[in-house]
Amino acid sequence: MTGFVIPVVHEDASLLVVDKPLGLATIPERDLAVPSVQRLLEEARGERLFVVHRLDKEVSGLLVFARTAAAHRALSMAFEARSVTKTYLAWAHGSVAADLRLVDAPLRQFGSGRMGVDLVRGKPSQTELQVVEVGPKATRLLAHPITGRRHQIRVHLHHVGHALVGDPLYGPADLQKGLPRLYLHALRIEAPHPDGGTLQLEVPAPADFTPPFVTA
Repeated sequence: MTGFVIPVVHEDASLLVVDKPLGLATIPERDLAVPSVQRLLEEARGERLFVVHRLDKEVSGLLVFARTAAAHRALSMAFEARSVTKTYLAWAHGSVAADLRLVDAPLRQFGSGRMGVDLVRGKPSQTELQVVEVGPKATRLLAHPITGRRHQIRVHLHHVGHALVGDPLYGPADLQKGLPRLYLHALRIEAPHPDGGTLQLEVPAPADFTPPFVTA
């Protein structure tokens, strides 16, 4: 028993979409004894699943797998063509200005798994932001990554001075103490379905998604 429950949000002949729980990697890590969404689902279902995109271990929400090689090719092409729209719900430290609607800052890897802004050698990276609720300590917002760089939302918010609440990698260490999670959730996805039509799904964030210092 792993203790993880992976709810299925949508299933058809070509796709399997789940609500990834917090703390579970998308794909197997170097230590194969550590569970991952892909391995747990494949073992439970007795089928091979193809990885279309990934969520960080610390992120919850919608995660799409292809069930056939043809569906995998189609979805991979859709992601490459930026025909897939993903929306994340997030809490960021501080009061984010409502007119901060686009972060356009190239990113590259700096080592030890960290990404960062590099205006010269970075790859083009854009994230659209929509402020939902502003408080004195934190802001709830929607983030739409136009490009798909590793840790993109996390780095872009850190870059503009509003790190994600609970971010152990990019957030200020003194502000992250005692927080139970990274407050980033894959809320919605819209993509061309490999069999025709459009896949549109949404899964709400967990009930405890509001940081404790906001409700205190």
